[in-house]
Amino acid sequence: MMTTQTNDDPLIIAGKTYNSRLIIGTGKYETYAENAAALEASGAEIITVAIRRVNLTDPDQPMLVDFIDPKDVMFLPNTAGCFTGEDAVRTLRLAREAGGWNLVKLEVLGDQKTLYPNMPETFHAAELLLKDGFDVMVYCNDDPIAAKALEDMGCCAIMPLGAPIGSGLGIQNPINIRLIIEGANVPVLVDAGVGTASDAAIAMELGCDAIIMNTAIAGAKDPVLMASAMKHAVIAGREAYLAGRMAKKLYADPSSPLGGLI
Repeated sequence: MMTTQTNDDPLIIAGKTYNSRLIIGTGKYETYAENAAALEASGAEIITVAIRRVNLTDPDQPMLVDFIDPKDVMFLPNTAGCFTGEDAVRTLRLAREAGGWNLVKLEVLGDQKTLYPNMPETFHAAELLLKDGFDVMVYCNDDPIAAKALEDMGCCAIMPLGAPIGSGLGIQNPINIRLIIEGANVPVLVDAGVGTASDAAIAMELGCDAIIMNTAIAGAKDPVLMASAMKHAVIAGREAYLAGRMAKKLYADPSSPLGGLI
């Protein structure tokens, strides 16, 4: 039997190599135990931590680190809930003091209704964090020009939204996502909007280096099973991208050749 060898470059973020191309979150789970079970099922090696919402320091309440060990998985502090650049920078500086984390996820939101990124504030915060020595993974609009500008500033990963945060609408603008990927020299990750496994596969088939998701798993009826589904979808989508899909055709093309028929 012929064995197909998949030649794939590893996922490298800020100089560190990862095997999994799926990053999951720590919000909206019923318990930290459920979060930990979903993490195991997902195979993820990075987990985002909303510093303002997740208990990392109060021993009188359930703590995330009692269920997920930062020695076993990379904690990625993020600035969920921040609406100004100054607030985001302050939050991540506190995170670095508390846990020594240098790789961070920057998101500065524009309003409560859409949770779209406020790009001027995002640029401002990114500039301050980069000067402060952080490795910045940045949530942004699906705008190829803005994405390239953030890369040129020094951000180590670009993370355009696929659809509004928590919407589960899937990839709404595949053309712009593809343009961002083609113009990037750093990893591109779809961040926000994935709702189910087929959405994750589509994002990976576009050529994304990885995907970040939270609600798609935590909000599922069975988060642990969905985490497993997302793991396989990301792998399948990546392999399909590497394989190169068949060309789309306007008319039918028979699977078996017509020549030589009796």
